[in-house]
Amino acid sequence: MDSSSIELNGSEVESIQVDDGRVVLRLSRAIIIKTISGSTESTRWWQAGELIFEGAEVEGELPECPTVCAGGDVGENVYTYRDMIPVPLESRGHAHCDLRFEGSDVHLLVTGEGVKLKMDDRPRYIDHIRS
Repeated sequence: MDSSSIELNGSEVESIQVDDGRVVLRLSRAIIIKTISGSTESTRWWQAGELIFEGAEVEGELPECPTVCAGGDVGENVYTYRDMIPVPLESRGHAHCDLRFEGSDVHLLVTGEGVKLKMDDRPRYIDHIRS
């Protein structure tokens, strides 16, 4: 069984758009970790995409973009993902995020009624991660 997740720390954020209850975090270079069950090795990839919150509100100010994510939480319903986002992700119900960014004290605080991850094109290989 394969599993993939975006590693928030080090992922590059191109822009954050807020428009009529929709918040779109555009990732120009999301770092993806792919693992295979039973293997001691993983692989690192990158891919562009968007983390989209629907029926959403932003609390506070937005960080200046482009920027690099320094980790944080993304949540949907009863699950909170710390420093990562599972791939794929699409959920209706309570959604939120609290993301930090390199060189800034500003957090991206969003609450919404749904969240989805929309990835572009295909992932590009970076390297192997050996334990």
